[in-house]
Amino acid sequence: MIDLHYWPTPNGKKVTILLEEAGIPYNIVPVNIGRGDQFTPQFLKMNPNHRMPVMVDNAPTGGGEPIVIFESGAIMLYLAEKAGKFYPQDTRGKYAVTEWLIWQMANQGPKLGECGHFRRLGDKQGDQSYAVRRFTDEANRLYGVLNNRLYESNYLAGNEYTIADMICYPWTVNWKAQGQDIEEFKYMKRWQEELSARPAVQRGMAVGADLSEDVTKLPAAEQERRAKIMYNQRARPVPAA
Repeated sequence: MIDLHYWPTPNGKKVTILLEEAGIPYNIVPVNIGRGDQFTPQFLKMNPNHRMPVMVDNAPTGGGEPIVIFESGAIMLYLAEKAGKFYPQDTRGKYAVTEWLIWQMANQGPKLGECGHFRRLGDKQGDQSYAVRRFTDEANRLYGVLNNRLYESNYLAGNEYTIADMICYPWTVNWKAQGQDIEEFKYMKRWQEELSARPAVQRGMAVGADLSEDVTKLPAAEQERRAKIMYNQRARPVPAA
C-alpha cells in the first residue's frame, strides 16, 4: 500500500492522477500546509525540504523496508516504473518524457506558483505591479511552450500519454487566475480538454476536495500565524548535537 502525504494543490494532484491512472492502491495522509503540518519533526524526517507530497511505499518491489520519496517528480518516476506504465523505457522515449518532467519541475511549477502568489497578494505588501507583470508574462510564455509542443504532437512526449502530461496538467486548470486566456492556446486547450475527460484524471483531481479550508473564516491571529508559516521562510538551524 502507498501512503501519500498530501494536500490538494497542483503538486499533490499530479501524483493522485498517476495513482488513479495506474490503478495503484493508496492511502491519503493529510498534510495541512496552511496549518504548518509540513514542519513537524515527523514530516521533516521524511522530507528535509518541508514540502508535500511525500510518498511511502510500504511494500516496495523486492521487499525490504518501506521506501520514502519526496519531490513530486521523483515520486512519479518511481510509481510509473513500479507500475510499468506511462514511462517508456527505450532510450528515446524515456528521455522525451524525462525532459518534460524536469521542465515542469524547473519552469512551469515555480513560475506559475509565483504568478498566482503575486496576483493574489494585491497591494497588501506595497506595489506589486512589476512582479505581477513579470510572472503573468512568464506564465504566458510557458503556456506558449506547451501550445507549440502540442501543435507538433498529441502529447508532450510524443504520441503516447505519459507522466509528462500528468505532471503538467494540474498547473493549467487555473489559467484564469494566472491571467491567461486559454483561447490563445488552441493546441494546449485541445490537450487539456482531452485530459479533463479522462475518468482517472477526474478522480485524481478530486482527491482531498473535502480537506480545503476557508482561511478567511479563521480568527485574525491564526490567519497571521499561518501567513508567517507560508511566506518569507528562512533557513532552519541544524539540530543541536
